[in-house]
Amino acid sequence: MEFLIVCPLALIAGFVDAIAGGGGLISLPAYFFAGLPAHAAIATNKLSSTLGTAVACVRYALFGYMVKRFVVVGVVCGLVGSAAGANLALLADATALMVFMLVALPPVAVLVFRAKDLNRFSERPLPSVAALAATAAIALVVGIYDGFYGPGTGTILMLLLAAVGRQDVKSAAGTTKAVNLATNAAALAVFLVNGQVLIALGLAAAAFNIVGNWLGSTFFDRKGALVLRPIMLVVIALFAVKLIADLIA
Repeated sequence: MEFLIVCPLALIAGFVDAIAGGGGLISLPAYFFAGLPAHAAIATNKLSSTLGTAVACVRYALFGYMVKRFVVVGVVCGLVGSAAGANLALLADATALMVFMLVALPPVAVLVFRAKDLNRFSERPLPSVAALAATAAIALVVGIYDGFYGPGTGTILMLLLAAVGRQDVKSAAGTTKAVNLATNAAALAVFLVNGQVLIALGLAAAAFNIVGNWLGSTFFDRKGALVLRPIMLVVIALFAVKLIADLIA
């Protein structure tokens, strides 16, 4: 029953994640629905999502979406931020952050809704040094958020890289995938060392997640920004539901 619940949703999550990020908002609840304890659910989800993200990351690199300087600084700053956020989570109350994110979501949704083409931000690109600095700052801040709380990281990262960093949508997607892969792999290593991952279920879900990421990355390569906005709005809506549920719980 666990496999029947988790695997199909892992495929859908991979498809969504490859296009707009936020696949964990679909896959993680699937593990809870299947009856896994919290730590096992989070850890096993990291296994399936990390392997799926790795496939999307490789494909985006082959498509030519990876801008080396953005990827390198994004990965480094994302890892530093994630480590800082994880340590901060040990000291702070997550409720304040959830309330802040819930307040911030409506303006974000309005920005995505009004930006019919996120590529329009890249029509006036930042100077090279400023673009690199913006990427570093965004990856660091979102990395802190990822380590502290995490849901919707990919969507937030892609949106900021496009709207603030002025990267075109495909470059933003490439940078996002690289940063996500790095932070997910780091978290997965911790969970594996501590024996929290259900390997058989995680690998089965990973197979479906890989298929979803493969299909999603192909779809994104063909449709690009046309499919990004509606899927991103769906992810933001799911994120809002999760925040409210976490606050009520």
